[in-house]
Amino acid sequence: MPAAVLVLAGSRSGARLPVVAVTAVVGGVVGTVAAGNMEYSTLRTLGVLPMTFVGIIEEAAKLIVPVAVVLLTRPRDPRGGVVVGVASGMGFATLETMGYGFQALLKAGSVQAVDQTLLLRALLSPAGHVAWTGLTVAMLWRIPSARHKGRAVLTFLGAYVLAVALHATWDASQSLAAHVVVAVVSLVLLLVLVRRSHRGVGPGSPAPAGLRPASA
Repeated sequence: MPAAVLVLAGSRSGARLPVVAVTAVVGGVVGTVAAGNMEYSTLRTLGVLPMTFVGIIEEAAKLIVPVAVVLLTRPRDPRGGVVVGVASGMGFATLETMGYGFQALLKAGSVQAVDQTLLLRALLSPAGHVAWTGLTVAMLWRIPSARHKGRAVLTFLGAYVLAVALHATWDASQSLAAHVVVAVVSLVLLLVLVRRSHRGVGPGSPAPAGLRPASA
């Protein structure tokens, strides 16, 4: 399911396949390891791990590789940002889901429990990590080419705060209504950003500068 969302976001966006693939793999591994270490350190320090801290830590961890990509490539077209963000969120969500599936197997000792865990988390992933990281990285990608850097940075920080708020609300709430609201808001934001990334890129249109696929 996360891979399907990545294909949707990446089609006609002009984003480089190697960059997207590396972000999905390396971003998932680095984000998962970094988040695990930071959450463990916070738990040892505070004795508890508030849901807000979980949101702050995980949303920051998923940005490590995208930030490195921005610094190395200096993209001049912001339309590829949401694709890179979806890739990083997809990698993180996939590895996290594997961890939850393994926990379900150890706890229940049943393959059926693993199937249920994997199916539920796969269906929910586009409204979770995939959407939240897609949002923040889309705003991050606008900074290098923005005329007003300060405003672009503030927009990125606002997107990060929104992602943390949605993440924390999802984790802390036991209400189905709250989960539905978070899912709808997250999916709408993701679809709007994907739509914008496709705008102006047709079958005969050249890919954005700096985002063209490598020649054979």
